[in-house]
Amino acid sequence: MECVDFVITWVDGEDKEWQMEKKRYSCIDVNDDREERYRDWGILKYWFRGVERYAPWVNKIYFITWGHIPKWLNTGNPKLRIICHSDFIPEKYLPTFNSHTIELNFHRIKGLSERFVYFNDDMFIINNVSERDFFRNGIPVDMLALQPVVANKDNNVMPYIYLNNAMVIAKYFDKRENIRKHINKYFHVGYPFMYFFYNMLECLYPRFTGFYTVHGASPLLKKTYLELWYKEGELLDKCCLNKFRSKEDVSQYLLREWQKLMGNFVPVNVKKLSWYFELKEDNEKLYKVLKRHSHKMVCINDANETIDYNDIKRRLIESFETAFPDKCSYELY
Repeated sequence: MECVDFVITWVDGEDKEWQMEKKRYSCIDVNDDREERYRDWGILKYWFRGVERYAPWVNKIYFITWGHIPKWLNTGNPKLRIICHSDFIPEKYLPTFNSHTIELNFHRIKGLSERFVYFNDDMFIINNVSERDFFRNGIPVDMLALQPVVANKDNNVMPYIYLNNAMVIAKYFDKRENIRKHINKYFHVGYPFMYFFYNMLECLYPRFTGFYTVHGASPLLKKTYLELWYKEGELLDKCCLNKFRSKEDVSQYLLREWQKLMGNFVPVNVKKLSWYFELKEDNEKLYKVLKRHSHKMVCINDANETIDYNDIKRRLIESFETAFPDKCSYELY
């Protein structure tokens, strides 16, 4: 059995002290300070219920927080480790409201296993998963798919970050040489046809145009962090100094792409593992998936559009309560 930890990040956007601290810095750095980046949907407890029910094999859970802790959370659970930003992020980067700063420093968490799976707090396990869904023979399970970076005028930060990731990759890997070296991982029979086809088209172009990474839980290795910090320490340091997400940043997806281009992964269609939903006015399909446990995992992304927050929050909680009615050992009450 692999020794695999889970890492989950969470922020309580209603914490008054946190709001005051964020406000002090938001006037200085306002690259990405949207409300939906921080608001809470009241469904975190169902993440823990899903883990206990469907991933009891997990070694430890590292709960990453600014400092606030849900009142219902059983911090005495022997598998749970509460980690504040100040416990692992270098002081010069603190305080931070930039998820990239948090993600790029996970390797500094004391006691974290070499192999771990990183979850945003919008990624939920809703059916049985095994270690082999994330790691096999000690290396990550993932999908190598090429896809051009899109000039999305509706998002003034993320397209730049995707391009920044690709620029770092281009410094160290020759595209055509890498395809020849790992051709069986670019053209794995089990990949979705669309991405198999994209990879074929990309063979026509000598340079990397971008990468597609499933918006789901990320299987990561600490040694990947150490290698990237060694090679690109100046860039990562600059990124981590940004208090909020910035168009100059790179993201944790750079770590996943690095692992894949090194050939250090098992090729699998990971789109089957995690289904992506963006919250909108009509979420009936999502509610049904939750109640029926019809997929292994779901990612429930907050919308970039105006939605009825209170009504959707109520429907989400009702659906999760139907799916996970029983409290778990990570809850006090």
